[in-house]
Formats: sequence, C-alpha cells, structure tokens
Amino acid sequence: MRTSGNTIFIPGATSGIGLGLALRLHDAGNRVIIGGRRTELMKQIADDHPGLETVRIDTADAADVVRASADVQQRFPETNVIIAMAGIMRSEDLSDPSFLDTAVAEVETNILGPLRLLAAFTEFLRNQPDATIITVSSGLAFTPMAGTATYSATKAAIHSFTDSLRLQLADKGIGVLELVPPAVQTDLMPGQADADWAMPLDEFLDEVMALLPTATREILVERVKPLRFSAQQGNYDDLMAALAHQVG
Repeated sequence: MRTSGNTIFIPGATSGIGLGLALRLHDAGNRVIIGGRRTELMKQIADDHPGLETVRIDTADAADVVRASADVQQRFPETNVIIAMAGIMRSEDLSDPSFLDTAVAEVETNILGPLRLLAAFTEFLRNQPDATIITVSSGLAFTPMAGTATYSATKAAIHSFTDSLRLQLADKGIGVLELVPPAVQTDLMPGQADADWAMPLDEFLDEVMALLPTATREILVERVKPLRFSAQQGNYDDLMAALAHQVG
C-alpha cells in the first residue's frame, strides 16, 4: 500500500489506535476521513487537526452504514482506502447467562459492522486506483483470552473472513491487508491505557507506518508475533493460560 496520496475512510477513528493511525496517515500526506458516532468529539478532532474530514457513522446500525457510505462516496469520490477500525471489547463470565448481552453487542460491532462497511464499499473500490481494504483483527484472534471470549472469537472471524476476501478480490484490483494489533495502551479495556503489559501507542504506530509500504497480507508488529504464532511455536496452551490472568 502506498502511504501518501490516498483518500482514506476510517470508521472508528475517534480514539485509540484508530485516531492515532488517522493522524499519522494525515501527516503522511493523505486525505483522511474519520468516522464515529460522537459528532462533538469529531468536530473537536477536526478543529485540532485542520484538513481532517469527518462523517457520522454507527457501524452497528445497518441503515446508517448505507447512509454514511453513500455520503463518503459522494463527498469524497477519490476514496480508495477503507480501514474497518471500529470495535468493542468487554470482559465476560461465561458461567453467567447474562454474558449473552455482551456477546451480541460485540458480534454486532466487531463482525457485522466491518461486513456491512465492506458490502457498501467493495463495488465502489473496484473503480479506484490503488484501492486497499484494511481489516483489523487482534493477536487474540490467534491466541484467545478466556476473559474476553467473544471479543477473541470475533477477531478470529475477521481474520478468517479477511483471508477469503483477499482471495476473492485478488483479480478485482483491490488489495486486502489485515492489521493485527497486540494489546496497545488505549482505553479499549479499563486500565489498559497505563498497563505495562500493553504496547505504547506511539511505538505501535511507528512500527505500523514502517510496515505499511511493503505489507502484502498481515501487518504484524514484533509485540504481536508471540500471539500470532503460538500454535506453530508450541506454547499456545501456556500462553492462553497466562492471558487468562491478565484481564477479567
């Protein structure tokens, strides 16, 4: 993927990794449109970073994804990169039936959200030069955390879907990349922003920006590789057991 001269739409870019990546890509010479539900927050971000564009979108609302996607395509017809960043992560006690409410919300946001977005943009992107779709999974897609079982499962689904998407779009002129973050110091989970077990956000963004120009499949920073390759390295069970005590 080229790292400048793109027009990039990033739903879920009002905080954390999404916002950090949006600002790095903006500074690198791209036109960046951030999407989110909180209009006042997006206005503040745009005021603080002139040139950044905003679109209100709720990826958990099917009709709103259709509306917002049409808005992006009309207002920014040069859009050639979509980064499906939106996602939520919650702790669950699977012995308590009430976990189902959390699971439904995570499936709605983490799986159906990206799929709705891609359904709205794939045909549009076929006519764009240097078109790229970037999905966002997690190291937990490969080594799940028991305390966040549904989140881990949704990210495993995104990984599997991305592999199929890449194969199906191989002759359509659309590149497909998968960003696979480790735990990063953001507010995704309580206490994570200051946790010593999470990677500093700026360090993560530095590595991602360095990897983007040559990435052809997965974008893997060094800190995520133990999770990504635990099965191959033979320590899947031990690492999963260790993760079970990290967040819950």
